[in-house]
Amino acid sequence: MDQEPSRFKGKIITDQMAEDITRVEELAYDLRISEVMTRDVATLSPDQPMRDVLEVFRTVRISGAPVTRGNELVGIVSIEDLIQCLSKADLDAPVKNYMTTQMITIRDTDTVVEALKIFVNLRFGRLPVMDENGQLVGILTKGDVTRGILKALQKDYQEEEVRRYRARHLFEDIESDRTSLILRYNIRHLDFTHGGAASSQIKRALIRLGASPKVARRVGIAVYEAEMNLIIHTNHGGIIRVEIEPHQISIDAYDDGPGIKDIELAMKPGYSTATEAIRELGFGAGMGLVNIARCMDFMKLESSEETGTHLKMKVFLKEEDKVGEGYAATKEAAA
Repeated sequence: MDQEPSRFKGKIITDQMAEDITRVEELAYDLRISEVMTRDVATLSPDQPMRDVLEVFRTVRISGAPVTRGNELVGIVSIEDLIQCLSKADLDAPVKNYMTTQMITIRDTDTVVEALKIFVNLRFGRLPVMDENGQLVGILTKGDVTRGILKALQKDYQEEEVRRYRARHLFEDIESDRTSLILRYNIRHLDFTHGGAASSQIKRALIRLGASPKVARRVGIAVYEAEMNLIIHTNHGGIIRVEIEPHQISIDAYDDGPGIKDIELAMKPGYSTATEAIRELGFGAGMGLVNIARCMDFMKLESSEETGTHLKMKVFLKEEDKVGEGYAATKEAAA
């Protein structure tokens, strides 16, 4: 599946690329459309004259607006449509003569990265935002995305630092031959509303435990791809299990079917068994397993139609990247 940040669109994500992913790009995976969209939307009706479009754009200072008939979204009118109208001195014409009816919409529960893909690929300036009932609930522009990400970056970092301090010392007072922290997540089939939640929580846990940003991002991308595979390709969803140790991170994603018939073929870039309906949602481009392999130090895929699929992944941590500062301090003191 093609879930990489927009500046890597169409490329296989290498380890080096994963290390170069910025916090801003990472937020594109974490933030939902509902968190950044404009909710108070100026709308127009298809029978209004285009001179009303001119007035709305001038007073509200926008460059596009949804066109609705009652509660139904029927089109979108943009500054480009208005310019075309002005060039013909046709301001008395109804909006329906100039509006665009071939629209791409996005759901309020989708992640921002999905909107960025549409902006980059189709060069749209704005996207109507729909809720789960197909009702218009907002509009999203590139400016909304920028403002939303800046707001997220300005969150209370002091509170986050307290959490990180506590988490980093998790292993400090524990005496055992092998200490690990296990995280487990249940992923439901076709649950796009919560798609990406597990990967986001795992990244946050790793950062708080003291993992470097580059390690957390590599793991985050791999888990996101595995998570979406469980959502899209399984019968009932599956489990993601993460075992965090000071020197390695082990990730298992497994389900009970339907299995992968040809693993070698599935590992090829662009190959996907996603249905047409899934592809219409923007998923299933066939880059998921490839991106996982590039982000992990170890990957093994086992699958059969009888038992389902088990994806094993590992990241081996260098001395400077190991998690749990308290654990490291204890070992150094004992040396």
